[in-house]
Amino acid sequence: MHNLIDYINFDIKPLKTNQIVADARDLFEEIPYSHFPVSENNIYIGCINHEDASSLNEKSLIGENKFNFERFFVRDTMIWLDVLEEFGKNNCNIMPVLNEKNTYIGYYELDDVIKFFQDSPFLKEEGGIIVIQKQKSDYSIGQIAQIVEGNGGKLLGLFISNINENTIEVTLKISQSYMNEILQAFRRYEYVVISEHQDDSYLESLKERSDYLDKYLNI
Repeated sequence: MHNLIDYINFDIKPLKTNQIVADARDLFEEIPYSHFPVSENNIYIGCINHEDASSLNEKSLIGENKFNFERFFVRDTMIWLDVLEEFGKNNCNIMPVLNEKNTYIGYYELDDVIKFFQDSPFLKEEGGIIVIQKQKSDYSIGQIAQIVEGNGGKLLGLFISNINENTIEVTLKISQSYMNEILQAFRRYEYVVISEHQDDSYLESLKERSDYLDKYLNI
């Protein structure tokens, strides 16, 4: 699997502050990005967004509109989850990349970061998805991993898919082996299993009891 830095793009150079807004408009018409990075004396100073480029005086210098710039970026050492979070926080499809010396390197495209996720073992490896819920005060990643692996499974990945004041919801991907044993183990440890599974003996038992009760009531 590639490292995320392999996806850094160098095709488009940053706009310069001594260019005019019309240059930015032309670039936005050519490439459907939400933003373009801007540099001054080869130093990254922020991004101009598509809406501003459309509304500003096209003959004005880009540098004259610095107060409109959005100054988001990521480091070349950041993991893909943090990079993806920055895309979401800034509602953009392009993300400038700086090194530890604040030197502009290039940029990530949102589609490439999503592709990186799609190529990860979490999505590519065969396995089953379990969604569980637990009180926030009792939540433990270590315990979740122990339950899966202690019952013969392999944990391929997990993430927190929902959280509120009292509970936390976790989505797991595990190997298909011993799925029923793992589901029952989670219940013994007072996790609520939200997802439905064909080989869940607990649900099958509930269904049998329900069918029996229906027959009894209909006698």
